[in-house]
Order: sequence, then structure tokens, then C-alpha cells
Amino acid sequence: MTRNLGTILVGLLVVLVILSLSMFTVDQRESAVISRLGEIVSVKDQPGLYFKLPLVDRVRTFDSRILTIDTDDPDLFLTSEKKNVLVDSFVKWRIVDVKQYYISVQGDEERARIRLMQTVNDSLRAEFGKRTIHDVVSGERDQIMDIMREKADSDARKIGVQVMDVRLKRVDLPQEVSDSVYGRMQAERQRVAKQLRSLGTEESEKIRADADKQREVIIAEAYRDAQRIKGEGDGKASAIYAQAFQDSPEFFAFYRSLEAYRQSFRNKGDVLVLEPTSEFFKYMKGAGGGGGGGKR
Repeated sequence: MTRNLGTILVGLLVVLVILSLSMFTVDQRESAVISRLGEIVSVKDQPGLYFKLPLVDRVRTFDSRILTIDTDDPDLFLTSEKKNVLVDSFVKWRIVDVKQYYISVQGDEERARIRLMQTVNDSLRAEFGKRTIHDVVSGERDQIMDIMREKADSDARKIGVQVMDVRLKRVDLPQEVSDSVYGRMQAERQRVAKQLRSLGTEESEKIRADADKQREVIIAEAYRDAQRIKGEGDGKASAIYAQAFQDSPEFFAFYRSLEAYRQSFRNKGDVLVLEPTSEFFKYMKGAGGGGGGGKR
């Protein structure tokens, strides 16, 4: 009885082991390939529980989700202007034909990545070689990415892979070129600033010269008006003197004699030697009687 029970337990254990070796599951995020002696016998791309021949069939599963290839270091490409640019890109891809994928790259994801990046880099090199720096940086960037995706996807189909997207994260000039461009920009800005300062100085000199000219004109016009007013005053004064002479010739003669006396005796050192009968003493005689010879 005990021996029969042991045999039964051993048999159950063997059955369980055989069942465990015969069953496998496929997750909804995976696809599976069943190979027998190196030959693919079945592909399972739907989730569920499946069976295989134990110890004979081999099951390999592959991720069916969208995968990303992101380069660590940017690559160097040459434009149509023979100038180098640094390009940083990434690729979105997924396995769509597990059997073809397994046959082409033996199911090695690293080999698939290398194949895809070679295709993308070849496309980039060809497209960048047709365009200028301006085109690849801003002008035709979207067009380049569309062309690369189409080319990469066409080649990737040969290994059972679909390229979902190719994106250029960064397109820059090398550091030494960027420094050179920055230096030229700085020199150009300094040249423009110097030119503007020169123009400002020139304009200030023009304004200063114009102000000096206006000042001289104003001064000349003021002097002219002053001289005109003075001449008019002198003319009016002469007219008044002439009218006074006509009205009273004797008073006018007396006034002119007083002016002559004032001018003659202005300084104490002045000496006049005149005849007593001179007309110069005409009004003095009338005021103080006869006089002697010379007067001071």
C-alpha cells in the first residue's frame, strides 16, 4: 500500500514537471517565438496560455511595446556648405513581425538598434549634405525628420521592425565654430556701436555749430537794431537842435558856447592862450565885465 502511494506521488510529480515544462504564458506586452531544433514552428502574438513540447521546443519572448533609441553623444554631419554640425536625435520603434525579426537579427535587440541607427545616420548624412546650416537648424527641420522616418521605416521593415518616429533633439555648431561666430557677432556689434557713436558726435557738432551761428546772427541783428535806433535818436536830436536854432539863434549860440567851455576846461591841466577880444569870451564878458589876457 505504501509502495503504491509512493508510486502515485512520483507519477503525479513527473506529470506536474512535464506540464510545467509544456506550458508557457504570453503577456499582452509581449510576442513569443517557438523554435524546435533551431527552426521556427510557431509565433504567438496574442496574450494567453500556450503549450509546447517539453525539452524540445524553445520559447523566446520579445517586447512588443514602443521602444526608444536615444544617443548618448551627438553625431557630426557635414552640410552643403562643408560645415560641420552636431546632431542629437532619437528613434521610436517597435517589433511588428516577430518571425522576421528573429530571423534577421536572431532576436538580438542590440543588433536591431545598431541597424536602425546606421540607417538613420545614413539618411541624416544624405539630407544634411543637400542643405545649408540655416535649412537644417530652422528652415526644413520638420521635412528632414519626415524623410528620415520614411527611409528608416522602409529599411526597418526588412528586419520586422516599424519605425514610429525620428526626431532631432538638437542641431548645433561645434564649440569652436560657435566661438568663432560669437566673436564675429561681437566684433560686428562693436563696429555698429562705434559707428553710431561717431554719428552722434557728428550730429552734436552740427547742432553746436548751428547754435553758435544762430547766436552770432542774433547778436548781429541786435547790434543792427541798436545802431538803427541810435541813428534814429541822433537824427531826432539833430532835428530838435536845428529847430531850436531856427527858433532862437542867440540861445543856440549861447548853448554851443557853454558846451565849448565845458570841453575846454574839462581837465585842470588844460591851458588856452587867447586874445581878450576873441569870440570865445563873448558870453563871459557879458557876465563878468572885461578880462585880462589868458584864461584857464
